[in-house]
Amino acid sequence: MSHLSDNLKAVLQRIQELTLPNQSSARLIAISKTKPIENILELYQAGQREFGENYVDELEKKANDDLILTQCPDIRWHLVGHLQSNKVNRVLTRIPNLYCIQTIDSIELADRINNNLQQQSKTLNILIQINTSQEQQKSGVSTKDFLALYEHIKSNCTQLNCQGLMTIGLYDNVNADDDSDFHVLVQCRKELCERYNLALNDIELSMGMSHDYERAIQVGSTIVRVGSLIFGARN
Repeated sequence: MSHLSDNLKAVLQRIQELTLPNQSSARLIAISKTKPIENILELYQAGQREFGENYVDELEKKANDDLILTQCPDIRWHLVGHLQSNKVNRVLTRIPNLYCIQTIDSIELADRINNNLQQQSKTLNILIQINTSQEQQKSGVSTKDFLALYEHIKSNCTQLNCQGLMTIGLYDNVNADDDSDFHVLVQCRKELCERYNLALNDIELSMGMSHDYERAIQVGSTIVRVGSLIFGARN
């Protein structure tokens, strides 16, 4: 077993240790941005099935690689980076095994994706990205507008299965006492579930990356997006 498989095993074990009794453990999305196909194949063979990419070009290239297509039939791809509206058609027609777009942040984007899927008679899992840290350079709908976006998707976007909410914590947040971004997302889920009479477990929370996934799980994350801890530092 190589260091990649060891790293995967260590992260999965840590997720298990942090999971409270009677709770499902958080799902791990391995973020393979800038990493070679060989790394993905190795982790797939070690049992990992869900992988995430930030950029449409890179996702398209990897998802259509012959080795991925032949050796990873059950791979599930997540787009975790911002999706420009002019790339919607490419994502929805050229990515085999696309499982989820985690970065829906506007009514316009939701409508464009939904209309494209309607023409294909397909459905797709999505998450709503919320800008919990209110940083201008970051994508995501505001905390005051996310319920309106959810309502629009629920009422008008029949091809979209909204599984939950996603956020990216403050980039420089390494202070273990400051999990405010995660708590904001937890509060958003609470508001959503109260408004629509849903159980908390019905709504996924995608939050936490390599530097803060442990704290995210402790706050309530159900999906973590871990890259460098598994693959090593990016060049």
